[in-house]
Amino acid sequence: MNKINRRKFIANTAKTGIALSAASVVPASIFAGSNHQAGLLFTSFDQSPLAYAYNALEPVIDAMTMEIHYSKHAAAYAKNAKEAALAEHVDTSKPIENVLASVSKYSTKMRNNAGGHYNHELFWKTFTPNGAGKPSGKLAAAIDKDFGSFEAFKTKFSDAAKTRFGSGWAWLMVDGDKKLLTASTPNQDNPLMDIAETKGTPLLGLDVWEHAYYLHYQNRRPEYIENWWKVVNWDFVQQRFDAL
Repeated sequence: MNKINRRKFIANTAKTGIALSAASVVPASIFAGSNHQAGLLFTSFDQSPLAYAYNALEPVIDAMTMEIHYSKHAAAYAKNAKEAALAEHVDTSKPIENVLASVSKYSTKMRNNAGGHYNHELFWKTFTPNGAGKPSGKLAAAIDKDFGSFEAFKTKFSDAAKTRFGSGWAWLMVDGDKKLLTASTPNQDNPLMDIAETKGTPLLGLDVWEHAYYLHYQNRRPEYIENWWKVVNWDFVQQRFDAL
């Protein structure tokens, strides 16, 4: 697939409001990692290594929480998603986004664990030590356009995270018209799923399950959310936005 056709393919998938449709399986040539956009937009069933040490995000996220979160919780989602894929005859050489786009056709085990695996794979990539603090470039302009200002966006996103009852996620996403939206989802659901109330392609997600913050913040979820902004990898989020 040449460069022009690849860009056209990715643009068309974005217009669906979810990353991929159930009828549109990503060609192996795209997912093979031979191009930059594939690595930004498509996710393997395998757990990726962290790009930083467990203690790299301190004091925002402590080393013990990172180690347990990555090596226990996230690793279990990856393992269980593969087990579900084997039982349900899913080709794990294809991106997990294919499953999420039609997750209502699969088991609860698949929904919970494929969602959990995808969510965490994106989550780790959106962290960086000493984050830039705010986006720049086209993403910053889009945030200003769709939310009014970066501060207004932060408030809306943080409110989605704070008010998610129980466990779940808050999201910054792009819809089919490349408009930015915020939303939250319960448990390990995400906006790529056909069962999601608000659908779109996630750019940034915040885990508000207690295991993501309880060792350090206990019941102080708002403090965790406020500090989390300090380690957001806006360069990665910008690249993901540009790739759509």
